[in-house]
Amino acid sequence: MSIEPIVDPIVMPSIKHIALVAHDNRKIEMLNWASWNKPILAQHRLFATGTTGALLANELDLPVKRFRSGPLGGDQQIGAGITEGDIDFVVFFWDPLEAHSHDVDVKALLRIAAVYNIPIACNRSSADFMVTSPLMSGEYVRLAIDYEKALSPSAE
Repeated sequence: MSIEPIVDPIVMPSIKHIALVAHDNRKIEMLNWASWNKPILAQHRLFATGTTGALLANELDLPVKRFRSGPLGGDQQIGAGITEGDIDFVVFFWDPLEAHSHDVDVKALLRIAAVYNIPIACNRSSADFMVTSPLMSGEYVRLAIDYEKALSPSAE
């Protein structure tokens, strides 16, 4: 039995809520990328996990809403923000060669971004393409499968 996906259109406003995350070995790369893209980032609301948020706020001289560090629940806070509609976009410079104590949280964040069809960049090239897209400056209607409706017995 296949389930007919029920698509839920969600309007992302022209001012995006962008979550920025970087593992320790990628923080300098995140700072360099964010500095290079400061004019674009300044047009949006920024959120970040712990130390990354402090470094970005200092480097960019822009307001950054800080969550806890990743290992202390920051990744989960961003995931919750996605499910609540408070996060529109994620730039997550993760270190694919380093084992992390919170790898399950990282995987959960990537999964929840996929479930809610949130743009997520995991490296500098993807982040560059995404923030320079014409879609960044206006409203965007993203289509996400409404899994609650699609999987409910009444959807049959």
